[in-house]
Amino acid sequence: MYRFLSAASLAALFACSQTASAAPPHPGRLLASNCFQCHGTDGRKGFEELAGKSSSSIYEEMKEMQAKAADSNIMNAHARGYSDSEIWLIADYFSKVAP
Repeated sequence: MYRFLSAASLAALFACSQTASAAPPHPGRLLASNCFQCHGTDGRKGFEELAGKSSSSIYEEMKEMQAKAADSNIMNAHARGYSDSEIWLIADYFSKVAP
């Protein structure tokens, strides 16, 4: 019984240490996950690849889409749902993903 508990304790300790040492996800990843359906997982496929694009170009495109309030384009609707800081987080996330 003692050996079983020792083995179980070691396994639990190892699992916790692996989880704790993992880097936290990029803060823009959760916001960017809304883009994956059309732009592919991590922005690598789809209508337009976003992975590896400069953060400033992604930001500017999103701001242009926000300004087109009269258009009923799905991207314009999505863009209007984000604040400036959220758009920067999304743009920064995609700029750091390898194409």
